[in-house]
Amino acid sequence: MQKKIDASLSQNSLQRSLVNFCVIFFDRYMPEPFVIALLLTFVTALLAMGLAPHGTPTDILNAWYTGAFKIVAFAFQMMLILVTGHAVAGAKPVRKALSRLVRWVSTPRQAVIMMFALVVPATWLNWGLGLVVGAFVAREIARQIKVDYGWLVACGYTAWWLCNSGLSSSIALSQATHGNPMNIVEQLTGQIVPLRESLFSGFTLIPTVLTVVTSAVVFPYFCPPASQSVYLEAAPSPTNEEQDTLPSKWSPRTIVEYSPVLSFSIAFFALGALILHWYDHGFGFDIDSLILSFLIVGLLLQKRPIAYVNAVKEAIAQTGPILLQFPFYGGIMGIMTATGLAGVISVFFVHIASAQTLPFWSFISSLIITFLVPSAGGHWAVQGPFVVPAALSLHASIPHVIMGVAIAENVANMLQPFWAVPIVAIAGIGIQRVMAFTSITFIISLIICSISVFFLG
Repeated sequence: MQKKIDASLSQNSLQRSLVNFCVIFFDRYMPEPFVIALLLTFVTALLAMGLAPHGTPTDILNAWYTGAFKIVAFAFQMMLILVTGHAVAGAKPVRKALSRLVRWVSTPRQAVIMMFALVVPATWLNWGLGLVVGAFVAREIARQIKVDYGWLVACGYTAWWLCNSGLSSSIALSQATHGNPMNIVEQLTGQIVPLRESLFSGFTLIPTVLTVVTSAVVFPYFCPPASQSVYLEAAPSPTNEEQDTLPSKWSPRTIVEYSPVLSFSIAFFALGALILHWYDHGFGFDIDSLILSFLIVGLLLQKRPIAYVNAVKEAIAQTGPILLQFPFYGGIMGIMTATGLAGVISVFFVHIASAQTLPFWSFISSLIITFLVPSAGGHWAVQGPFVVPAALSLHASIPHVIMGVAIAENVANMLQPFWAVPIVAIAGIGIQRVMAFTSITFIISLIICSISVFFLG
């Protein structure tokens, strides 16, 4: 019995030491995500000068300028996914439902179960919705029990891990969408890759399920003790209460702004357009149809046009730092593409690959590139032109190569803070403490996915 007690104490001590190390390390050394984007710009430029075939200062500056603005359309799509998801999750019926659901939560383990049960399906449907739900659930649970708030928000971000393995995966969707400018497979082969061969294949589902389940089991053990916890002193009040407040005086302007009839009418108008699109092209979700779907649901849930506008205003205010980073990561993407730096990285791994190992080496090279280009769609524009021709040349599985790149994005997101910005902004906490815990998720998912991709490829 004494040996079991000693072993348990030793294990707890090891876990606390690991958590303390991560918290202290990230608090001391990790700058703000925008600063990281600035630093990575210079790192990429230096690498291009040293390694790329077209790495002159003139080439690099021209590539950066072009890339910084070439990404605008894609950045707008990504922000629309995020703000439409925010408007859905911030609607009063959704907030009330979340509040009721977390009432039974009284322990860290129950908090993890609730977080994963809500965030995982939301993320699978829409990565923007999953981010927002994670932040809102964290705030609701923080009102319910005393638990380290950074750990709780990190739990929500960990549950969001599968963002590139769900229905809003920009890599999988772009390769499944006819005529999409990022559909490199179609450009080279004339064919698309249906979702059943990418998202719904065992190659994607097995590492995704294993990582999500393992993270849910392990995460409670890294909850800091009360003496080392940071709590949410005063949780923010529920957002977007303007939708319940009617104007004291009515005018033609306020009648239109507060009319549920207008919201419902435009929602059904958009629904008709969406149904017609599916009738003409077949049922399926691409980036545009997902944005429109969540726009419709958000309008119906928020009821009044002014309430929807306020929800979007709030989303933009909280996610602005992401928008600011896009031009810099677009510039980095431009440098990597135009100078040939991305080709140098990808070709190195392609040269050592075979038909069986190309998905694995695509996964490894994707891990490296993700830290420089954290947006999955932009990343695919950089790496796709190299790995798809390699798959054709080696007769490797194109869907496996595609999803090897996407799965690596999931892993690297736990250490690259780009997409953690909105969840910490909504939750109201510093990013350093959150990333200290998600770095543990990074290690777990890296091990599971490396092994899975290697053997399933």
